[in-house]
Amino acid sequence: MDFLTLPNRTSGKRAHGLTSIIDLGTPIGELFNYLSDYSHLIDLAKIGVGSAYVTPNIKKKVELYQEFDVKPYCGGTLFEKCYHQNKLAEYKAFLHQLGIEWIEISNGTLDIPLMERIEIISNLIDEFHVIAEVGSKDANHIMPASKWKEEIKRLLAAGCEYVITEGRDSGTSGIYENDGHVKSELIAELCNEIDSSKIIFEAPTAKQQMYFIKEIGPNVNLGNVKLHDVLVLEAQRCGLRSETFYLEDLECELL
Repeated sequence: MDFLTLPNRTSGKRAHGLTSIIDLGTPIGELFNYLSDYSHLIDLAKIGVGSAYVTPNIKKKVELYQEFDVKPYCGGTLFEKCYHQNKLAEYKAFLHQLGIEWIEISNGTLDIPLMERIEIISNLIDEFHVIAEVGSKDANHIMPASKWKEEIKRLLAAGCEYVITEGRDSGTSGIYENDGHVKSELIAELCNEIDSSKIIFEAPTAKQQMYFIKEIGPNVNLGNVKLHDVLVLEAQRCGLRSETFYLEDLECELL
């Protein structure tokens, strides 16, 4: 259908306007059904936390995502576990064996110094597409906006294709308060100095997703989206939900 005037959406192999889902154990059969209908709405798939290491038929799952042109990668917690146990060489071999071309470098659980993360990234960019994540999973860890901006800028300069802002799958840490409210002043500062098309904002709830769509636009990059929310999220991006109803009017005002 094409008779409505809707916000302009990126499509195909897009570089921004990304929807990155989180897979926390979706069975293969259920995943096939979702991808058969909605794969054109999904760009990246994070096999969440460290679950890829214990997922039955993980290679089959990776191949299924790739069959539907969705880029799979493992959650940063698995990287951190391998870093903690000095197993990064084995981790790289594991990813190559699975045919995974994307890797997340994070410090959500461990406190890995920025320069050490940058050195790790420099050793990976010839083999993988690198995504870095900034922010702690500890809801009580407060990071000033200046540090958020510094880390994101330096990680992008180091060769990361995107930087993820931590929000957890619960939406209660990192860029969120303990109660799930967005740290709006932080987001405003980030977007004022950094190209938001290079940031993936973790936004697991509909309320959080709508905040970013309304503040940044329908082509904001969103992460930790649940698989069953993909279609409704696309409707939100297209101004087909009450809270985003006037998006195309706002776009026209900005032109």
